[in-house]
Amino acid sequence: MRNANQPVAREGYPFIGLFAFVTLVFALLGWGFPAVVLLALTLFTVYFFRNPERIVPQGEGLVVAPADGEVIFVGEVDEDEYLNGRVQKISIFMSVFNVHVNRVPLSGKVVEMFYRRGEFFNASLDKASDQNEQAGILLEDEKGRQILFVQIAGLIARRIVTYPVVGDLIKVGQRYGLIRFGSRVDVYLPLDADIDVVLGDKTVAGESILGRLA
Repeated sequence: MRNANQPVAREGYPFIGLFAFVTLVFALLGWGFPAVVLLALTLFTVYFFRNPERIVPQGEGLVVAPADGEVIFVGEVDEDEYLNGRVQKISIFMSVFNVHVNRVPLSGKVVEMFYRRGEFFNASLDKASDQNEQAGILLEDEKGRQILFVQIAGLIARRIVTYPVVGDLIKVGQRYGLIRFGSRVDVYLPLDADIDVVLGDKTVAGESILGRLA
């Protein structure tokens, strides 16, 4: 899968290269203040696309956080399109200061994927789950249990990147995509799953445990 063992996600290279080039041009022209501003923007872009290694917890049925950020919703909802009924939903909001490389929450097979165009409301709002641009993966583990996880664009984000395709076998903690410049990820679990997070918790992608499947 893409971006393994790279300190900076490759999706950031064009932005970093552009800002660095413009910084150099301004510096050569002697435009000090614009050059300093562009240098700061270049460094922030490197920071934004950072891609740290993570220690993935092991255990049968463990579901880990797909994103760094803050838990902004935990509760029951109806998900009739892919999971056909009442489920538990966990939403994680990523600010522009969080790592934006997303990780697989559970090992299994990608059985279905979707992408929907939409709005770009603030990703912390409830309506973002329904109305914002998004891309989702329906995953089935070796015991036939299914979960759904959805990348959702936010107010600033304008590009969702998802690496797997239908039929791929993906492993918990593996990098599977990213969202550029602020967003959220929703995870849908069965009703009988044990949830280990509460509203306001901070999560680390690939390390924090969201819950356990029955």
